[in-house]
Amino acid sequence: MRTIEVPVFIVGAGPTGLTATCLLRTQGVETLTITRYPGTANSPRAHITNQRSVEVFRDLGIEERIVQAANPSHFMSNNVWATSFAGTEIARLQSWGNLPERKADYELASPSAMCNIPQHVMEPILLDVARERGAKFLFNTELLSMRQDADAVHSICRDRLTGEEFEVVSRYAIGCDGDNSVVASSIGFEIEGEMGLGAALNVWLEADLTRYVAHRPGVLFWITQPGNDYFVGSGTYICVKPFSEWVMVSMYDPAAGEPDLSEEALIARARATIGDDKVPVRIKGVSKWTINRMVAKTMNKGRVLIAGNAAHRHPPTNGLGSNTSVQDAFNLAWKLALVLDGKAGPELLDTYTHERHAVAQQVVDRAIRSMENMLPISKALGFRPGQSEAEGWANVDELFSDGRKGRERRQTLQEAVDLQNFQFNCHGVELGQVYESRAVVADGRPRPVPARDPELYYNATTYPGASLPHVWLQQGLKRVSTLDLVGKGRFTLLTGVGGDGWRDAAASVAERLGIDIDVRSIGGPNCDAHDVDRRWHKVSEISDSGCVLVRPDRHIAWRQHDIPGAPAERLTDVMHGLLALTTTVELI
Repeated sequence: MRTIEVPVFIVGAGPTGLTATCLLRTQGVETLTITRYPGTANSPRAHITNQRSVEVFRDLGIEERIVQAANPSHFMSNNVWATSFAGTEIARLQSWGNLPERKADYELASPSAMCNIPQHVMEPILLDVARERGAKFLFNTELLSMRQDADAVHSICRDRLTGEEFEVVSRYAIGCDGDNSVVASSIGFEIEGEMGLGAALNVWLEADLTRYVAHRPGVLFWITQPGNDYFVGSGTYICVKPFSEWVMVSMYDPAAGEPDLSEEALIARARATIGDDKVPVRIKGVSKWTINRMVAKTMNKGRVLIAGNAAHRHPPTNGLGSNTSVQDAFNLAWKLALVLDGKAGPELLDTYTHERHAVAQQVVDRAIRSMENMLPISKALGFRPGQSEAEGWANVDELFSDGRKGRERRQTLQEAVDLQNFQFNCHGVELGQVYESRAVVADGRPRPVPARDPELYYNATTYPGASLPHVWLQQGLKRVSTLDLVGKGRFTLLTGVGGDGWRDAAASVAERLGIDIDVRSIGGPNCDAHDVDRRWHKVSEISDSGCVLVRPDRHIAWRQHDIPGAPAERLTDVMHGLLALTTTVELI
């Protein structure tokens, strides 16, 4: 049996594995990534890409490529509930920061906008980027088993075309192989939760619905009709390509029998929810999936780590699935690169679990709650299984009728729709992760108490563990974000007009530890970036002589309000702690 040796072995080439590969290769780590499939995703699947994920692509230098291939944010504006595309519109909610009252929140929070990019469009871009940066891939290759010892991870793989088996020996391995992860089962990762909470059908189809959609563009159209009280209604349409390509999602009860997947039956289902038999419908593909609520108890064991759906599984509500996966990779890549390079202790990898497990649990819980929060809409409409069509349409007529009953039901419906902000304008959940681990050093000050709901609203802060706040700055004739000054696999020390002492301190510590620590001053016109409108001054929560230490993943590692008497000594202590270094470092 032949053997392949590689520093990092990645199993799975979906959004998680491809992002991890891109990040590691960008940081100079040699990788081998395998997938059992012949190519990238062959259907839309995940699609909502939030600002934090686009920021990861910005860090990789590929934001423009992603955005150009995506449907822009203004095409994501509306969530629509209707009896059919051609039928009665019941309710509408502007979403993903397009609500006038929320636009400023999204624009102030990030230099990057949300976008709608289906998985089968995103993955080829990430694959191209990884290959451009020297990544190696094996398609049609499956993992049979994996074990680890003190020195390496041993993986037995099989070429699905030739049947040849071979071994991959790696220093570390990342399991990005989804719901039925062979990595997780081979290494013994414990997954807690429930599976099979519901069954759903995805039908990928072509139908030109411009006539019914152009005046109310959006990602999601919830078609709800008599006889159905599922949270997705009679069929939810996801816009893949405005406005001619869609995924129709329908729930079903396996106990009542499997759905008819014939082309005739699927077209009939589509026509019923479109409400216009003259619209041509072409079925492109169909797949089934189940609703799960699962989180791994730990995301790293020895030399093996898991990410994405291998570590957490939940409904697609809130659009958090692929976003959480991309951000898993962003958290992990820099840590693994430093450990492999001998510049951090292996205990640094434990912080991956400490930081991302809490995020995974929050995301799973939020997605389940959002799914449950869809049911009040069905109840407000009065649709239920077993009712006749006449009863169902009478409910709709009553809903919009004059009189006490109609007014009460419209109020109930409005409250149910307002509740959907926790799914479709949940900015704090998307951006507000604050890490707690040894890779974050407390500064003794309390965490700010948010003035608004922390799930709905993002609270910008430099509190250690939070993500660096975005502020627009000026560099000569160019406008840059604070996020553009940091990241890219390096630590960065941000300081102000009175922080020159941090430059010498950072240079000294960087030389001794053999690690890159950039220093960027923000303040006046003589600084590295000019805080012309003083926004950084307002959100930095430090003085002009203080500093904010930013990790390669743009999260705050530590901050100091003022420059201390011995800044190099203090910075050394901080870096030693967060990098899990055990050796004593003498200051130069």
